[in-house]
Amino acid sequence: MKENIYTTVEQIRDMIIGINDFIHENPELGHQEFKAAELLTRTLAEHGFQVEKGVAGLPTAFKATYTSKPGGPVIGLLCEYDALEGLGHGCGHNLQASSITGAAIALRNNLGDLPATIIVFGTPAEETTSGKVPMAEAGLFDGLDAALMMHGGDRTTVDGKSLAINSVDFVFTGKAAHAAVSPEQGISALDAVLLTFNGIEYLREHVRSDVKIHGTITDGGTAPNIVPERAAAKFLIRAADREYLNTVVERVFNVARGAALATGAKLTIHEGKALDNKLNVQRLNDLLLENARQVGAREITPPRQSTGSTDFSTVTHRVPGACLRVSFVPFGVSNHTREWVEAGKSADGHAAVITAAKAIAGTVYDLITMPDVLQEIQEEFKAAKSNKLP
Repeated sequence: MKENIYTTVEQIRDMIIGINDFIHENPELGHQEFKAAELLTRTLAEHGFQVEKGVAGLPTAFKATYTSKPGGPVIGLLCEYDALEGLGHGCGHNLQASSITGAAIALRNNLGDLPATIIVFGTPAEETTSGKVPMAEAGLFDGLDAALMMHGGDRTTVDGKSLAINSVDFVFTGKAAHAAVSPEQGISALDAVLLTFNGIEYLREHVRSDVKIHGTITDGGTAPNIVPERAAAKFLIRAADREYLNTVVERVFNVARGAALATGAKLTIHEGKALDNKLNVQRLNDLLLENARQVGAREITPPRQSTGSTDFSTVTHRVPGACLRVSFVPFGVSNHTREWVEAGKSADGHAAVITAAKAIAGTVYDLITMPDVLQEIQEEFKAAKSNKLP
């Protein structure tokens, strides 16, 4: 059966690559991916999937379902298709959308009477507002036996971990005054921002080594001869697990509160997105990587341990989930770069989407036809969730 699935992927190669190149050539920012969503939903509908658009109140999100026969495993395939502002597809989301669509159609054409349900989820705005979070909160992923994703990379591997993350904006309000004539009458909001940065530098020594805190000044005043009445900074705070991150976030807040107290400025805290760490299911990771080997994926390496944060982690706390990364750029070339944009519709990019479609489809077939393996995955997921292990 797997060979038949691989053959189908080859038969629809031009369609898969066409989707990849269209999305690459028409980059759209988060929640504006109307062209990509229309192409993907139309293609899936033409191949027998029941499509629901605008799910979870997100105009460019969708859910496309195919059931070969009721009563079998329910597998979710998630894809992203948003681009980066000013860069285009520097994170390779065109690869995701095309390969996941190809895998889903190849499965649909070969499942026959095997009991199974395949659901393709279009998940917008990964780069900005984390579209998978409201989709998860709406219960869209509930009932899945497993969820799979694909991502481009500089090697073929799976994600072992991701970091939990909180974003926050600190806005300080002071009092304007002439910086030379009457500085004593002013309250510098910028001083409060700088004290916050300095305090965080001292905090770094007293948190775990997995903690990452990075920030930027988003408003530092307008003129050097005016005591800044308003200043602001944005910080991203990360750690290996949610429970510890929450304690670090409160300590960062206290640093900002202390800066406000020291300067006399008023502090307003705006909390942004909060994502959990990925809940790791090694058996599912192993199955994905084994299927990548079976289809001849290049540059296969062990699961990567150094990573950032992703909204897919929210899904992995609800159902077993794993993400396959497929090599399409030289080793060491990072995402969010011009090199990734240029490789997105190259021969290597095209090879990657075909490889990924085969590997993802093969993994789904294993999950459908190997109930003992699926049971192992679900038991490991339950244990990890109970122990809250990253």
